[in-house]
Amino acid sequence: MDERVRDHARTLVDWSARIEAGDDVVLSVDEGAHELGVAVAERLGDCGANLLATYSSDELTRAYLRAHDGAFESDPDYELALYDRADSVLILKGTRNTAGSADVPGERRQAYSKARRGIREARLDTDWVSTQHPTRAMAQQAGMAYEAYRDFVYDATLRDWEALAEEQARLKDILDAGEEVRLVADGTDLTMRIDGRTAVNSAASVAYDSHNLPSGEVFTAPYDTAGVVTFDVPMTIQGRRVRDVELTFKDGVVVDFAAEQGEAVVEEVLETDAGARKLGELGIGMNRGVDRITDNILFDEKMGGTVHLALGRAYDACLPEGESGNDSAVHEDLITTMGEGSRLEVDGELVQEDGQFRWE
Repeated sequence: MDERVRDHARTLVDWSARIEAGDDVVLSVDEGAHELGVAVAERLGDCGANLLATYSSDELTRAYLRAHDGAFESDPDYELALYDRADSVLILKGTRNTAGSADVPGERRQAYSKARRGIREARLDTDWVSTQHPTRAMAQQAGMAYEAYRDFVYDATLRDWEALAEEQARLKDILDAGEEVRLVADGTDLTMRIDGRTAVNSAASVAYDSHNLPSGEVFTAPYDTAGVVTFDVPMTIQGRRVRDVELTFKDGVVVDFAAEQGEAVVEEVLETDAGARKLGELGIGMNRGVDRITDNILFDEKMGGTVHLALGRAYDACLPEGESGNDSAVHEDLITTMGEGSRLEVDGELVQEDGQFRWE
């Protein structure tokens, strides 16, 4: 086993999830993440945690959804009980086919997503962390040789997270004190309100309300969005390619949209429910270890010099206690590059220009 796999497992268990002896842990292992799953299980054993492992596969999900009649049971009790009793949920992604569920009908996918809203909420109430094991399918999607892709994954994942947390705290402080964010880039001039929100210093640990490894972003929950934004980073959503998406917002809601590729996918997302036409997240990438776009949202949205906006559900960590943010069965991220000529302003003050923060 590559020693970096064990390093990945230690980072996930110790830094990210903060697992302790006696914790009840659900370990969800994708079909291509077996090696990482073994290393994580070993580390959980070292910690004295309790382990329940589950298996995940895009092909398995595809088979189930295509065969089902679409009348899904809402939040089955047996699955709710699993997450209600869990202290932590560790999700090891590692697909063998990035388009494994591409031919599932959109309405079937939407019905399944809506029926499982309570399941997602129960999982999000745990100390959950999602991470990525490098597979040949992901390397192929990134247009990279497998060995080069593994190096990329570990460069982005095995970082000095304490140092990055200190840097990201500077941006968190600016957003926490701010009222309005403005993004200006090629095809983009968008304003969002952020007053009353709390930004999350997403430093790859539940101790920072951060649930992705790798991470390296600061995010908040915007509202009252207005203007136009163009997402120039190609990506795969629900197994289908999407490129050059343009959204127009008025009074916080998407009122028009277009895409060079995958417009039908964007329409499906927007039609999921009322909340899918509003933003649930503004995220600003700060992980310089992510040095290229790989068509994997876990990495791409963390890349320094990018901003991502999510249609749909807002995270509770960004909201005042007792306040509900945007509610939706989806949370779909789209990414725009903050390149030459771009600006990120908070209350009229320049925070980032041409993709570089003012302190860099």
